[in-house]
Amino acid sequence: MTDNRLLKNSTILVPVFAPAVIVTLLLVIGTISNPTLAGEAFSATLGYITKTFGWFYMLAVAIFLVFIVLVAFSKWGHIKLGPDHSEPQYSFPAWFAMLFSAGYGIALLFFGVAEPVLHYAAPPAGAAETVDAAKQAMQIAFFHWGFHIWAIYGLVGLVLAYFAFRHGLPLSMRSALYPLIGDRIYGPIGHTVDVFAILGTLFGIATTLGLSVSQINAGLNYLWPSIPVGTTVQIIAIAAITALALISVLAGLDKGVKNLSIVNMVLAVALMLFVFIVGPSIFILETFLQNTGSYLNNIVERTFNLQAYTRSDWIGNWTLFIFGWTIAWAPFVGLFIAKISRGRTIRQFVVGVMLVPTIFTFLWFSIFGDTALHLIMNEGYTALITEVQSDTAIALFKLYERLPLTSIVSFITVILIITFFVTSSDSGSLVIDSLASGGSMATPAWQRAFWCILEGVVASVLLVAGGLGALQTMTIASALPFAIIMLIAAIGMWRALIIEGHRDQSLLHHMQASRHSTGNPTTTWKKRLTGIINFPDRASVERFISGTALEAMQGLKQSLTEQGWPTEVQYDSDHSRAYIEVIKTDQLDFIYEVRLREYARPSFAFPEMSRSGSSEEHYYRAEVFLRRGGQTYDVYGYDQQEIIGDILDHFEKYLHFLHISPGQLPWNMTEHDEMLQEGSGEAKA
Repeated sequence: MTDNRLLKNSTILVPVFAPAVIVTLLLVIGTISNPTLAGEAFSATLGYITKTFGWFYMLAVAIFLVFIVLVAFSKWGHIKLGPDHSEPQYSFPAWFAMLFSAGYGIALLFFGVAEPVLHYAAPPAGAAETVDAAKQAMQIAFFHWGFHIWAIYGLVGLVLAYFAFRHGLPLSMRSALYPLIGDRIYGPIGHTVDVFAILGTLFGIATTLGLSVSQINAGLNYLWPSIPVGTTVQIIAIAAITALALISVLAGLDKGVKNLSIVNMVLAVALMLFVFIVGPSIFILETFLQNTGSYLNNIVERTFNLQAYTRSDWIGNWTLFIFGWTIAWAPFVGLFIAKISRGRTIRQFVVGVMLVPTIFTFLWFSIFGDTALHLIMNEGYTALITEVQSDTAIALFKLYERLPLTSIVSFITVILIITFFVTSSDSGSLVIDSLASGGSMATPAWQRAFWCILEGVVASVLLVAGGLGALQTMTIASALPFAIIMLIAAIGMWRALIIEGHRDQSLLHHMQASRHSTGNPTTTWKKRLTGIINFPDRASVERFISGTALEAMQGLKQSLTEQGWPTEVQYDSDHSRAYIEVIKTDQLDFIYEVRLREYARPSFAFPEMSRSGSSEEHYYRAEVFLRRGGQTYDVYGYDQQEIIGDILDHFEKYLHFLHISPGQLPWNMTEHDEMLQEGSGEAKA
């Protein structure tokens, strides 16, 4: 691959970085030059896309949802996003906190009260301010923020994690096209895909920042009326909080984003519990169950409802905007949750990404939205409708007026909005920087800082050009090409999974010691019994790997080389690993490795001996690893003939795999190198 770095101390990929920055700067300069004309252009563009491509957005989102559910519950659901032996990097609570904070925490704070109230006051169908309008309002809110949203995020995250961690391709959108175009992902097509991903992410984050600063401004004005509500204050807020995001993004993923995400979740859950306890608790529980049932019952109809017979601006201002916003954010959120999901199975990933956040979202809307509707319908707080219609950002704070501890809760909410803002900005910067670097995971600090600052600039400029309308337009417009890319990516992953299924059939391991052993059967079963009850020390297993296993591989290498099969055998003394690699040009190389693994000695080992005070609390195994990961069986005690037989068993299945998959993919050969660098203690029992 050509070295397209901009500077020696950078990881920037010029064919991606330059077009993305140029387009963004042209937009910024043009908007600043004539904000009025830019606002009119944004409005006209929004109307055209909504009327012309609304059907495409709805159909695409439906396909995303069906695809990801089918894959999760298919025979491929057990496949890990990484080698077979990999384990999740983060605990489930930390994982959920990060994907939720990056996903749409700000959206829930902004729309949790506002959307149900606005739909209740002006439903897309039927009479306003009725019981039916209230039911419809909550069902629409559930639909807008339910399974469809997380199917969009999940599809991108699943595709990226699968190709990056399972097959060693770059953690970048271009990798999703590998099954279709091969190495051309490293050329102009791949660069173009990543440019669209960057632009979509930039404008999606700009929309989020625009929403959050308007709500921060409303909250500050509510707490301190001397602070006016206006664009100037909002731009100052963007500058101040971008500075905080800059500190977090320089701290990195684990120290910055992870810790902030956990703080976000704690504050969000605390607010939920507070409103639930002081609000109409029984009513909230009843509506939660009823609205969830209505959502599930009507999900198909709403998925394809475009109001074709009663055309209005509602569908564009609400459903298409939210879905377009999500698609624009999909490269960012998808790549981010892919980064933190290595080691999970496809089924775990899909269930975790879709089910848990959706249930949390339904609870959030039930607690905040139904509390607002209860105040309006049962306690006569009809003024809330007018206040929300005049300023959507003030909705949450106006709800607090009818609850205890108003000032304290409002202040905590402003803090939560700020932390969500910072989390979105810094995680977005990490993702955009990775995309602009061809999928590089380790990038210089100045690059991350550049994108963090540029996000704030774009959000500020779009606010000046036309506020939420301009943000909506850029979001929906940037989502259009990326929706097409996502459909192509889904096709690519389907093709890759079919090939994965071929490999499952042809490379499934089984123990072969008895089949290949020679000599007296009595000797064979005695050797097997000794292997089962023996718990060898490290030195013994290391001698076996560097001696018997390595010599067997070298003997097999000689025979393969003589027959025209280029073969390499290597021994890694640092990690006590020996492996043989059969090199097949333009195909997936065959790799068989014997690796030292450490385990805690089981309690049944030598039960007649006391283990207290013993220095030997572990035993060691010589386990087999293929390219796909660990095979979880031990070959310690095999002789050379038995090891050669086991290698040939896997090699035979490998050749069968190539035979039944004539179009199989020549994946990048980086996975094995990554495993060699992980260290011998990377997955202790």
